[in-house]
Amino acid sequence: MNEYTVTGRWQARDGWQTFEKQLEAENDDVAVEYTYADFGSKHGLKRTQIEIEEVSA
Repeated sequence: MNEYTVTGRWQARDGWQTFEKQLEAENDDVAVEYTYADFGSKHGLKRTQIEIEEVSA
């Protein structure tokens, strides 16, 4: 498994907030899915409320 850094922004109540998340995944597609799942779970967001800008290994 590789370490990936996912950057982007998510829609908060007071506007858009940026984020940078580091996680381990098999590939970059899986890293994006983990990010969507994590933000949806923690903040109750839908995928349209999360914008992924970059995924780097």
